[in-house]
Amino acid sequence: MILHDLTAGMHPRRVRIFLAEKGLSIERREVAAASGANSQPEFLRLNPLGKLPVLELDDGSAIAESLAICRYLETLSPDPPLMGRTPREAAHIEMWTQRMDNELSRPIAETFRHGSDFYRGRIEQVPEVATWSSDRAVQTMRWLDGELAGRRHIAGDEYSIADIVAQCACVLGKFTGLRIPPELTHLSRWFAAVTARPSARA
Repeated sequence: MILHDLTAGMHPRRVRIFLAEKGLSIERREVAAASGANSQPEFLRLNPLGKLPVLELDDGSAIAESLAICRYLETLSPDPPLMGRTPREAAHIEMWTQRMDNELSRPIAETFRHGSDFYRGRIEQVPEVATWSSDRAVQTMRWLDGELAGRRHIAGDEYSIADIVAQCACVLGKFTGLRIPPELTHLSRWFAAVTARPSARA
């Protein structure tokens, strides 16, 4: 297998952390997205949308979308479990993973896309989208702070894919000016704990 990766990308980071938590090592190829390598025919053969990450399998087929890649890896290597042990636990973790993806990861990503110099001239930026998304992300952080008052991790006491999704979103927020407000002590405690894990440096 080959992981077509982008070191600075939020979604590729999810897969690298997942692999590190599993203790898995696979070949990694950095894609020079800044220079347009992900829009070349060779890459578009793997993912017509031109997005990263992509997991290329030994038979030449490919799996795109970070959560789909993680699901595949979980099936191949179920220990330690990051997506649940039982049907009920798996559904609970999936619920929280979708919440983190929709309510935290996407607003932070849209704030970056529509408000950063990096994307200026690359896409049509709408400042109002950046403002709305930033407000939405902070609202989610405040709600999540209350949720974390009663448990260690996003979906319960154990670290899971839901934590990875939220963690990568908050890392992007940290480096793009959308930090966790300091008064959110439970969320700050959680973020300090997950970013102290060895896998956070993957």
